[in-house]
Amino acid sequence: GLHQLKYPTDVLIDKETDSLIICDYGNDRVVRWSRRSGATQGEILIDNINCWGLAMDEQRYLYVSDEGKYEVRRYQLGEKNGTLVAGGNGKGDGLNQLNYPTYLFVDRQQNVYVSDHNNHRVMKWVKGATEGIVVAGGQGYGNALTQFGYPQGLLVDTVGTLYVADSFNHRVMRWTQGDKKHGTVIAGGNGQGANQLNGPYGLSFDRHGNLYVSDRNNHRVQRFSIE
Repeated sequence: GLHQLKYPTDVLIDKETDSLIICDYGNDRVVRWSRRSGATQGEILIDNINCWGLAMDEQRYLYVSDEGKYEVRRYQLGEKNGTLVAGGNGKGDGLNQLNYPTYLFVDRQQNVYVSDHNNHRVMKWVKGATEGIVVAGGQGYGNALTQFGYPQGLLVDTVGTLYVADSFNHRVMRWTQGDKKHGTVIAGGNGQGANQLNGPYGLSFDRHGNLYVSDRNNHRVQRFSIE
């Protein structure tokens, strides 16, 4: 029902409408829930979409990854079909393809960064491009500093530094701009112990530069102060 969710994978706050936009993955839809009191159900923004990740740019365009179609589309709120901005050429590891795109980040230039989950890489699609650029990983599955094991949440800061939740390697990686060769481990990376990460998914920074990580298989959120 519209008052329910099933396996929500991503959420963002739309300040303009004081609402939550949610990737309702298990119901193949993107829904919006008002944060104002009295709201008892959501409204469907996009239906029949195998969505996983969401992002919104400064012009309030909504970006959604579609795992089933191996693509990312951009939507004006209220629009049902959207515009292709990444992938859309079937499943594969070509520069114009994605293989289970999960989380997204969109910068001020409307460049789209995609966690290309089953290709173990992060792709950057410049606005209007017909193929992407590998900005991290792309060296197959593994735990070397050049590799990912099923990347999930990602963020790019104002100077272009990329942060990625490297889920199967139980670590968070930082890749500085222009350094495609390897990243550095900034959190976790020493197994799955209680003082480590276990299958990290989501990332977020606060205004003081603290990094918050949803430590999925440890059922907790951890905060790290990053130098």
